[in-house]
Amino acid sequence: MKITNVEVLVLKSPGLYRSPEADEEAVGPTYMGLVKVTTDAGIVGYSDMETSAPVAKAAVEAPQWSEPGMECFEGLASLVVGENPLEVERLWYKMYRGSIYYGRRGVAIQAISAIDIALWDICGKFYGQPVCVLMGARWHEKIRAYASTLFRPTPDAMQSATKRYLDQGFTAIKFGWGVFGEDPRRDVELVAAARQAMGDRNDLLIDTGWFVDRTPKQAINVVRSLEPHRPFFIEEILNPEDYDGYRQVAEAVDTPIACGEQEATEWGFRELIERAKVDILQPDLTRCGGLTVARKIVHMAERANIHVIPHSWSSDLLTAASLHLNAFQRRAVLVEFNTASGPLSRELGKDPIKLEDGYLKVPEAPGLGVEVNEELIAKYRIA
Repeated sequence: MKITNVEVLVLKSPGLYRSPEADEEAVGPTYMGLVKVTTDAGIVGYSDMETSAPVAKAAVEAPQWSEPGMECFEGLASLVVGENPLEVERLWYKMYRGSIYYGRRGVAIQAISAIDIALWDICGKFYGQPVCVLMGARWHEKIRAYASTLFRPTPDAMQSATKRYLDQGFTAIKFGWGVFGEDPRRDVELVAAARQAMGDRNDLLIDTGWFVDRTPKQAINVVRSLEPHRPFFIEEILNPEDYDGYRQVAEAVDTPIACGEQEATEWGFRELIERAKVDILQPDLTRCGGLTVARKIVHMAERANIHVIPHSWSSDLLTAASLHLNAFQRRAVLVEFNTASGPLSRELGKDPIKLEDGYLKVPEAPGLGVEVNEELIAKYRIA
């Protein structure tokens, strides 16, 4: 079996992603890149990617620049077309090495991530097994999900939104970004309102949004101001590259500190483990390097005795991949479930992933276990 084509389809749905004005659900994602890898055996693999899709398309579809063995400026597709898609580890390194002059991080590694996930999808379909089994383990049949949403601007709106998620069956809710960080007193009021609506039996997660510039001491004060409301974790309190700052915060507070959705490669996550000393790693499979890298991150986290809770905000394709990564972990904790109202989030698969009693089932079908909705792709494709 050989790879015959690698494409990036650019999708655009109505509405722009924005902060809620009341208790309504946010719209999103607006834009999405969808990687499609085709083989001569008729097996096709898919992955979404949460990045600048037109830029990723250019990185994938750029031409070959040099003779084999000299690659360092190459388009990613040119590096894998004609190759055996089952050799995921070798192809990952070939793409990484072949894009090293313009890559190593950012959009190049994000495009590599999506291609890698699509290759795992092909592997599963070829062998007739779900991805987690090919990775080496299916420890779990279902994973508890948390609703992932934005902060609402008032305590009343926070309570109304919280009750709506509880009514849907969620036992854990993460509020992030939005108005958080504009007014420290209001921040505490919003978190307090969510906790009041949730009661004591449900878990409250907080994403403070790293776009707000904070020193480590300011971050410590933010965490301490929220600790009376018992957050399960506090996410991205500092700039993603502030490894030393994260260590100061993690060592000064009792609440678990989470980070990693912006991080890439096993070397980057080694920094989070050994230098930043965070409590929870949050690799996004479409940014960290794909499932090939994520499997290594899980092993690293197990040795360091810390948790991995993957970031998975975009669509059912990423949710499914993240469920497989969680199933591969002995100590899976939570999976992120994007509650945004846009069609690309929950309608990209023909049979959307659904919450059941607060849990998501790990797909059992071969590969990622998601059959893409070709009609939706045709409707929203712009390039």
